[in-house]
Amino acid sequence: MLLREFFNQPASSDDSLEEKQVWARRGKEVVRKYRCQGGRRNGRIVAKMAQCYAAPDAKKRARLKVMKAKLGSRIAKKTKRTKRINPASIRVQRLNKMQKRKR
Repeated sequence: MLLREFFNQPASSDDSLEEKQVWARRGKEVVRKYRCQGGRRNGRIVAKMAQCYAAPDAKKRARLKVMKAKLGSRIAKKTKRTKRINPASIRVQRLNKMQKRKR
């Protein structure tokens, strides 16, 4: 369901409300997600539009900060390798690139 459906606006290219749908990975499968256009998570890819404006979980935030301090470079190397080798990651990159060209 798109956000513009709540406002009874027809889907057109000149809409003022433009939520961006992008392709992303969930495990090994490729799914549709949203890129936040506002809120605390502006620019981030989330599964539901409501997550863009959700309050942050302080416990998770602190745990991530500690983990990144310990394993930051190792995580970066693993992520780079996954994006280069994993077939789902390659598919996501191609789908998003094709979608970008259409706009």
